[in-house]
Amino acid sequence: MTGIAYAAAGAAPQGGVGNLASFIPIILIFVVFYFLLIRPQQKKARQQQEFLNSLKKGQEVITNGGIIGRITGLTDNVVTMEIADGIRVKVNRSSIMMSAAEAKKQANAPAQRNPSGG
Repeated sequence: MTGIAYAAAGAAPQGGVGNLASFIPIILIFVVFYFLLIRPQQKKARQQQEFLNSLKKGQEVITNGGIIGRITGLTDNVVTMEIADGIRVKVNRSSIMMSAAEAKKQANAPAQRNPSGG
């Protein structure tokens, strides 16, 4: 029994350099995740917030649910949209996805890049 105890106690501890070298891959993975996933997502969220803050009456927008309408009223949290003549709906400001003009640009962009369709 004492032979086993001596064998286990005989292992030499690793130095500080060995411990640091084992953390380098983890640090590199975090850096890659930051630049490929976290940073672009924060940038997109910032742009969306700036868009929501710049909404104005008369602007045509699209909601996350796909409703297209013209803004007729704004408050801090609620946007009133006219979706047809005399039909107005109130939606949460955060549910506005993009302006209708931007959606048209995105819809036409693939057709302009490759008009042959293939």
